Amino acid sequence: MNTYEAVLIFKPDLETERRESLLENFKDAINEKGEVSSVDDWGMRKLAYEINYIKEGYYYIVDFTAEPSHIKEFERRLRLSDAILRYMVIRKED
Repeated sequence: MNTYEAVLIFKPDLETERRESLLENFKDAINEKGEVSSVDDWGMRKLAYEINYIKEGYYYIVDFTAEPSHIKEFERRLRLSDAILRYMVIRKED
């Protein structure tokens, strides 16, 4: 298994309960074939540039381990979510 870091940027107008529910769903998706080691809540931050006229986003940093084949499925789920503005999953060096 490899170690990964995911940056998730949620839309700023989401209710707290909805955002936390979606985060739990994404963590469950990772836990299907991996393990979440930590979730860092960065809160609301200004974006470097506007995305569809949105200037802020709610940031989470998720560190996890997973099988390389599982990353495509995880990214597919992120792409399909309308609550995610942007995401990035990178493999960390061990």
